[in-house]
Amino acid sequence: MIKKKFLSIANDVINLEIKALQSLKKNINSSFDKAIIHISKCPSKVILCGVGKSGLIATKIAATLASVGTPSFSLSASEASHGDLGMISKKDILILISNSGETSELKNIIQYAKRNKILLIGIVSKKESILYKSSDIKLLIPKVKEAGGIVPTSSTTAQLALGDAIAIATMKFKKFDKMDFKKLHPAGSLGAQLTTVEDIMIEGRKIPFVNENLQMKKALKVLSEKKLGILVVTNKNKKTCGIITDGQIRRFSQKNPNFHSLSVKKIMTKKPIFIDKNELAAKALSIMNSKKITSLLVNNKIKSSKTIGVIHIHTILQSNIT
Repeated sequence: MIKKKFLSIANDVINLEIKALQSLKKNINSSFDKAIIHISKCPSKVILCGVGKSGLIATKIAATLASVGTPSFSLSASEASHGDLGMISKKDILILISNSGETSELKNIIQYAKRNKILLIGIVSKKESILYKSSDIKLLIPKVKEAGGIVPTSSTTAQLALGDAIAIATMKFKKFDKMDFKKLHPAGSLGAQLTTVEDIMIEGRKIPFVNENLQMKKALKVLSEKKLGILVVTNKNKKTCGIITDGQIRRFSQKNPNFHSLSVKKIMTKKPIFIDKNELAAKALSIMNSKKITSLLVNNKIKSSKTIGVIHIHTILQSNIT
């Protein structure tokens, strides 16, 4: 019986929060569009502030905005009146979050914003409140029933969802893509998943280039020095015309006693497989697995016939890319 009672409470809480989100969805209007345009074009920082649970939501929204390319941070409402107002500049955008819009700690911040002509976006549920009336852009959260009657739950869920919507809409407006995301998330699994071929390819003097007319005797020295297990074959125009793997060399040398005197072009495989430098390293790994090879030559779309790098399967695996 006790377990059933707790399950019932959980369902009630979740249902209330679902209703809050449904009401929020119906409440989104042109003010949201206006907010996104201003936030996206902000020349400085977006500063979020709230009191209590709304303050925690403000911190989360600020973190999300920052993670998708909009410089943001959260401000403590209580500390703002003790010097932290100096963290806000006239080019910033200020987002204040309050369910009632009447919280005393926010009044000094509102006055400061008005006095310095700082754009103020209010996220609030009461139209008659000071915050709503003072805001340049008003984002109205619908009045909702809190779980347990008094604990901020449904209202903070609505605030959080609105914050996520603001962050994603801003990201889309600014055309912030997965490569931009990677730059801000270099560590962890997300960074690994978005690693490009260019990030981990071998380049410059480390590439084992050999001319197609070079004798294999000399080419083997390059193979030994570069230690990549392949030779990248080029013609007189420096364009890539073939590839030789150490496996090919072993097989060919066993069948041909005059192997060392042959030219590279007699051994090479023509039309090697390339991958563009901007492709994900995970795609390179997939190609290697399907073709049962250990290396790919890297090019770019502008000069597709020239090798600018080599990506090896060991490098990919060492980067924790799967």
